[in-house]
Amino acid sequence: MAGYRKLGKTSSQRKALLRSQVTELLYHSKIVTTEARAKEVRRIAEKMITLAIKEKDNYENVTVKAKVYRKDKDGKRIKEVVDGKKVALFDEVDKEIKKDLPSRLHARRQMLAYLYVPTEVPAEGAGRKRGTKTVDLTGKLFDEIAPKYAGRNGGYTRIVKIGPRKGDAAMEVVLELV
Repeated sequence: MAGYRKLGKTSSQRKALLRSQVTELLYHSKIVTTEARAKEVRRIAEKMITLAIKEKDNYENVTVKAKVYRKDKDGKRIKEVVDGKKVALFDEVDKEIKKDLPSRLHARRQMLAYLYVPTEVPAEGAGRKRGTKTVDLTGKLFDEIAPKYAGRNGGYTRIVKIGPRKGDAAMEVVLELV
């Protein structure tokens, strides 16, 4: 007996499907899929959340100096002519950043090795590259999802049956974060 469901796909197709569905579940907190797929996605997503919970407080705050462009009242960069060239002026500011400790960094890289990087497209001008931005899904796991489930020992997802699919009568379910 196999330790996982094959889902009627080759191994590369199955891995890509599960990666995309786990990514979408963690990004949107809810997906609609078949029952067999949901049970496999649940296994992986719960492991990711458990990893995030274990490492959520494993960082240190560090103060660093950063260069920031000096701007005028309109928000445009101030430039000065030096040796016949226009050069932007900078100000040095102190910034407080979270620095991952080694075990949290390892957990973050394990998550990044599995999850895809979702891209947000703005509503106006949809389909254009301009204005799109990538989402830090591991940051969301550590900062939003892990504190929410810190007191729970597993059971971070819920499967709710919604009935058979019209085309092939496969049982459809809603898989959501509790």
